[in-house]
Amino acid sequence: MLADLTAATDPKLRELARQLAGRVMLEIARSGKPRPRGIGKMTLVNYQPDAGDIDIDASLDGLNEIRVHGAVDVDALKVRGWTKPGTAFSLVVDRSGSMGGKPLANSAMAAAAVASREPSDYSVLVFGNDVVVAKSQDISRSSEQVVNAVLSLRGFGTTNLAQALTTAGNQLARSRAGRRVTILFSDCRSTVEGDAVLAGCSLEELVVIAPVDDAAEARVFAQQVGARFTTVSGPSDVPDALRRVLD
Repeated sequence: MLADLTAATDPKLRELARQLAGRVMLEIARSGKPRPRGIGKMTLVNYQPDAGDIDIDASLDGLNEIRVHGAVDVDALKVRGWTKPGTAFSLVVDRSGSMGGKPLANSAMAAAAVASREPSDYSVLVFGNDVVVAKSQDISRSSEQVVNAVLSLRGFGTTNLAQALTTAGNQLARSRAGRRVTILFSDCRSTVEGDAVLAGCSLEELVVIAPVDDAAEARVFAQQVGARFTTVSGPSDVPDALRRVLD
């Protein structure tokens, strides 16, 4: 109901609905079972202030520069420190004519859930015939703004799935994370020329999530590109769906 009210003709009602919908969805996305955070490990990296202790054995060449030249090349120094596995997400949501009503709320909830998972390294793309970047991978934007941006878009037009997946790959290329995951929320009913299967196969890691009552083509597409697949019955099921395919 809140998702529908974000398109109300009354401007005040429309704005209030967007604000409330954003807050409700972010609250739901943050609830539930805590997700695994990953296990840190000791690694050897180039010198950075406060990154860890200098590894003497690995830094001998650099330390010898002090004796020879009276100065040290910091690029030759190595330090050991704890690092955590990094993950970047690109959420790709369908706003074509085939996706309307409840799927709009699903998409907004997905944006809220991804923003809650990785608030510093994610992008959100909304696609139909073209691709709209609701949040770029390397630009900060509040979670509320991102969710409201998704809610403000309405379904229309054709479905350019190939372009959407290619754009997701370009966004993730900006990240330095060790794991880069594209999350596709769509029925995968592509209606524009383009090799969506090739675009999907080119991604490092792809998961596909489709509405439970319209999942047949999405399931086939996931099999074709080797993606993990699940369905959602409604907005409140989205956080658990993400846990099923990501954790």
